[in-house]
Amino acid sequence: MSKVKPAPLPPDTVIGGYRIVRKLAAGGFGVVYLALDTSGQKVAVKEYLPSSLAARSPGELLPVVAPEKLSLYRLGLKSFFEEGRALAQISHSSVVSVLNFFRENETVYMVMNFLEGASLQDFIITAREQKKQKVFRESTIQSLYDEVLRGLRIVHQHKMLHLDIKPANIFITNDNRAVLIDFGAAREVLSKEGNFIRPMYTPGFAAPEMYRRDSSMGPWTDIYAIGACIYASMQGYPPNDAPQRLEKDRLSLALSRLRGVYSDSLIEVVEWCMSLDPLSRPQSVFALQKELSRDTERSYTKLTVAERMRLQFDNLITDGKKAVGRTTVEGGKVR
Repeated sequence: MSKVKPAPLPPDTVIGGYRIVRKLAAGGFGVVYLALDTSGQKVAVKEYLPSSLAARSPGELLPVVAPEKLSLYRLGLKSFFEEGRALAQISHSSVVSVLNFFRENETVYMVMNFLEGASLQDFIITAREQKKQKVFRESTIQSLYDEVLRGLRIVHQHKMLHLDIKPANIFITNDNRAVLIDFGAAREVLSKEGNFIRPMYTPGFAAPEMYRRDSSMGPWTDIYAIGACIYASMQGYPPNDAPQRLEKDRLSLALSRLRGVYSDSLIEVVEWCMSLDPLSRPQSVFALQKELSRDTERSYTKLTVAERMRLQFDNLITDGKKAVGRTTVEGGKVR
């Protein structure tokens, strides 16, 4: 039987001068609300409330934390607070703006600008359902990730990592800006401590080093996730997750299906970013930006008849596995 998630704050609750309108989203580490500031402007308020450490009954304000989980809860709280303080110092159109952060109700709240639009994940799903040869045009991919990388470079310059880059955390606003949202510092700190929480990885987008407690992470960890996002923007689906790839790496085979559809240089960039060895990836966002923006004539590999037949056979097998996977997820057997 699954654990009951902590109840969100009721509408019209006032915290730190912000009035809660409704819950926007909830995850394993917090709840995001639509709220109004004192002037009536819409803001997004993120509350630190890890579901595996804290409970809260409907109508209550204070989280309830078991004594044996209190030290871990406070560790994540400190990391969440420090993340808010660091993000508040960053002013870039491609990074979510933190307007305020404060302690109240024995937890921490982060106030951000309210974005209207949809996530890149929503766009990928819509494009995928149209069953076109290309999910996105190459020029769209280049301009989108150029914008995302500009923001990520600023984040890294502030000695921060995102640690949860995926299409669901790249938000496309109604005025066509790509914005990085939902940073994962508290999530990462908690995943490395104790045995109370399962590490929260996003399969396909988490670099191999995120699965090992003794490995160091750096800009190359976020760069792996960027490569995986570009892959999803080309294929319409995430790549295999890192543990699968370590057993049998089929990335090159999967990308070979896109030869002739996307340029060889873009495919090579994805392979470079998604190297299983961290030292074999771009070591900085600048190095990746330089490669992505290289003004060279695009070349497209033409496949032989034998290669096309082999890929068609592989596609039939892959499509069959995807159909089984979708049935499993829809059947509620995967959490």
